[in-house]
Amino acid sequence: MAKRVVVLDYGSGNVRSAQRAVERVGAEAEITSDFQRALDADGLLVPGVGAFAACMDGLKAVRGDTLIGRRLAGGRPVLGICVGMQILFARGVEHGVETEGCDEWPGTVEPLQAPIIPHMGWNTVTPPQESVLFAGLEPDTRFYFVHSYAVRTWELPPIEQLRAPLVTWAEHGEPFVAAVENGPLSATQFHPEKSGDAGAALLKNWTDTL
Repeated sequence: MAKRVVVLDYGSGNVRSAQRAVERVGAEAEITSDFQRALDADGLLVPGVGAFAACMDGLKAVRGDTLIGRRLAGGRPVLGICVGMQILFARGVEHGVETEGCDEWPGTVEPLQAPIIPHMGWNTVTPPQESVLFAGLEPDTRFYFVHSYAVRTWELPPIEQLRAPLVTWAEHGEPFVAAVENGPLSATQFHPEKSGDAGAALLKNWTDTL
């Protein structure tokens, strides 16, 4: 039976291309802002484009922050993409203004320090060996990025008895967090739905865990 994924519609995301990408790998994908349908789905995909503050406003308007917390408390998978990853961190700083995020992970989303901004185009990543998202992908596999802000420092200290999150890094002017795998919560700074066969393989790896 096909896994059912909800692509959360909160007014800030490339929902149609995310839906098509999930369907391409054999899962059912529904675009909705309905809280209960999103809560009950096998997987929740949270896209995001644009400004951190605007995404948080849109997310809160559909109780998306509560939804993410409820799903994770029950061990139910969530995947954030681009700004949908960034809003999972504690705070975002844009133009000197700090906005509270969902605080699933400590850390700050801040301007990327690089000669050319935005970071737009294909880039390689460095995942840890134990990664599930990147399983089966070659080390030189490239993914499609488009962003000016990033998490430049991983701030979650290791906790005894708990498996440490798997953090994937990329580099554009400086290292930044490109993906995180943390129990039921996963996220990518790049766009798997725009990353061709590599992105499809990653999404298939994710839907296979649902």
